[in-house]
Parts: sequence; C-alpha cells; structure tokens
Amino acid sequence: MKTPINEDGRLIGSVVVFKDITERKRVEEAIAQKASELARSNAELEQFAFVASHDLQEPLRKILAFGDRLKTRLAETLAPESREYLDRMQNAAARMRTLIDDLLTFSRVIRRTEPFAEVDLEGVMKGVVGDLEVRIERTGAQVEFGKLPVVEADPVQMHQLLLNLLGNALKFQPKDGKPVVKISSRHFSSISGEEFCELSVQDNGIGFDEKYMDKVFAVFQRLHGRNEYEGTGVGLAVCRRITDRHHGTITARSQLGHGATFIVTLPLHQSKPVTAS
Repeated sequence: MKTPINEDGRLIGSVVVFKDITERKRVEEAIAQKASELARSNAELEQFAFVASHDLQEPLRKILAFGDRLKTRLAETLAPESREYLDRMQNAAARMRTLIDDLLTFSRVIRRTEPFAEVDLEGVMKGVVGDLEVRIERTGAQVEFGKLPVVEADPVQMHQLLLNLLGNALKFQPKDGKPVVKISSRHFSSISGEEFCELSVQDNGIGFDEKYMDKVFAVFQRLHGRNEYEGTGVGLAVCRRITDRHHGTITARSQLGHGATFIVTLPLHQSKPVTAS
C-alpha cells in the first residue's frame, strides 16, 4: 500500500507498506486442495455405490427366484420350522432389494442429470399427485396446492423432489389417520436482488423432534422401525442432494405428534454454473 506525504500542498514523499500474505495464500491453496480432494472422493464414492449396487442385483435376483421355487415345489413337504426359515430369508432378500434400489436412486441423482430448463412446478405437482393417486385414494388423503412458480431447474429432479416430499407426508401418519397435505409457495428477493421461491409442504402427520433434524436428511437414517413405516431412509437425502445441486436449501419445522412442514428454497434463475456434483 502506498500513501503520499504532502506539505503545503506539495508532494514531498510517500510511505510504502508491504504486507506478507504468504501464509494466507498457503492456507487458501490448502483449502482449495482439500475441497478438490473431497469432491474427487465423493465422486469415487458415488461411482462405487452405483457399481456395487448394480452388481448386487443379479445374485439377489437368484436368491429370490430360487427361494420362490422352493416355496412353490416343496411347500407341502417342508416342516413348519423350515417354511418359517424360508419366509424369513425371502423377507430379508426383499428388504435388501429395496435398499439396493434406493441406493441406486441416490446415486443417479448425481450421475444422471438433465439440462436446466424452465419448469412449471404446478404442472409437476399435478403429475406427482397422479403418480400417487392410488395411495391418496387408499388413505382418503386430502392434497391441496395452489399456484406454484416456474423455476429454472432439472425437470426430472423437480419431479423426484416433490414426489418424495408428498410421499413422506402421506406415509408418516398415525394409524388410521387421514392425511391432509398443503403445498404452498411464496416469492422473495435477496439483498443482492436474486429472486427465490420458497415451497412449503405441510402435513398433519406424526411429526418428529427437531433435535433429529440432521438425521432426517442423512442416507439410510430412520427415526422409526421398519415394522412401523416402510422405506429405507433415502428419500429426504435425495431431496437434499437435489436442492444442493440447484443452489437451494431444504429444512423442516416439526413437533412430535403435530405434523411437519418441509421448506424448500430455490432460486428462480440459476446464476451459478450448474455441475453434477
């Protein structure tokens, strides 16, 4: 930094101050290197998860297929205890198949992406309601949504995001409860002028204690036993991956026994470069 020295309006000299930023540059370079290593490690982990899950499918199919043959051909001759063992084996294999399918879904969120385009979230929501029509009718659910915005996004991932959120709202209900789900949105601008939409998916379900917030969005983390509610704990982790890719956020407000509201914030326009990581 150079500071002039004046006397009676005349420049008579200057003071030059030098600042050693070597250490700061070293720290910045170290941080950048760590970030690069982490991104590479995550990519390798995702590749491993995809390949491992895919390769597990074939032997698992054989276990299920031969188990079905045993039950069909030997059902009448098997002792009750043997039939119980066979049923337990088949149930365990079926659970493993679900885990593998969900792990593949999680991997594909990053590996298989579509170009960003203008996406009408109201139209996407109508499609999601159609996909879940059978479950909605079976549970007597009431799903309400009004005008939803158009955002710059991956169309397939927006469908997956809303499908997971509505599916969870319908699933995590008290026994014999009738779900009421309300989807709404609002528009706001940041201090810098960037435009955002905030989507809220509110339900009247069982809710959860907010101290478990981080666990709710982690892969294969469940707050309830599999005998209580189906699923593997991947759906909300997929939602977080999707919002991260869109430079948005997802969080929730909830109280045990009093429903939950999941809140997704997305920029209306993608000003940042879009990557698959």
